[in-house]
Amino acid sequence: MQWNHKDLLDIDQLNREEIGYVFQVADRFVEVNKRPVKKVPVLKGKSVVLFFAEPSTRTKTSFDIAGKRLSADTFSLTKTGSSLQKGETLKDTALTLQAMSPDAIVLRHWSSGAASFLAQRLECSIINAGDGRHAHPSQALLDGFTLRQVWGDDFGGKTVLILGDIAHSRVARSDIRLLTMLGAKVRLCAPRTLLPSGVRTWPVTVGHDLAKACRGVDAIICLRLQLERQKAGLLPDLREYAKTYGLNDSHLEKAAPDVRIMHPGPINRGIEISSALADAPGSLVLDQVTSGVAVRMALLYLYLTRTISV
Repeated sequence: MQWNHKDLLDIDQLNREEIGYVFQVADRFVEVNKRPVKKVPVLKGKSVVLFFAEPSTRTKTSFDIAGKRLSADTFSLTKTGSSLQKGETLKDTALTLQAMSPDAIVLRHWSSGAASFLAQRLECSIINAGDGRHAHPSQALLDGFTLRQVWGDDFGGKTVLILGDIAHSRVARSDIRLLTMLGAKVRLCAPRTLLPSGVRTWPVTVGHDLAKACRGVDAIICLRLQLERQKAGLLPDLREYAKTYGLNDSHLEKAAPDVRIMHPGPINRGIEISSALADAPGSLVLDQVTSGVAVRMALLYLYLTRTISV
């Protein structure tokens, strides 16, 4: 069966069935990642450029590991290591890379729409690894895959709370699209200054009282508090934020008994979430990292071979 997508720019490009295919292919790579020799030859001869104009640990490393475990050749490029630092435009940098005939470019960029900009101009596949506040589709897919390993395929009747800096979060936007598509209900909880305009039109329930927002939820996704926004005067002092919106044990008393805790990282311990909860048995934070490798292996496989294997 053909995979009828050249690029992955946002979750909206995929339907529920296609998301299911991604998860099923990722299931196979979970097994590969448990082997003593974690390598298969399915992308031998393919080349993947990891073009990260913003810092990244988890996303960049997991795409790199994913490519290498599929036997692809991966090449890393950062803003400081590229001619962007010299004033070259994104278009010219991308066209230069295209002239070297890569099979895919995994792009992280500070500008919303940067991945779409390249996808319209380049022949190779573009996989969006986060563009401004717009989207982070592979993170949403790995979050969904992580919850699927706990809940199975039926997300109906489940409620997920997304907590924190919603306004600046591409993760929140992509997670909302994916979770609602899979049938889950989504709640948001944040200070008013950290909610985007128009949020009331989103398919979510919005609140500002964390204790109320936690009632009966099956999973809580804490978002990184982007400390650089503190300078813009959008937040009270960090101590006040941690007191009002930092997740701790008292909040979990109101959640479902088997509530799961997630965070895309990096974590500001003691601010967004208590250190004890981040490391608690119900935490899926490290499971998300593990899932990220398998899901990104699935994405590279699908977009570089344009086939579905389940």
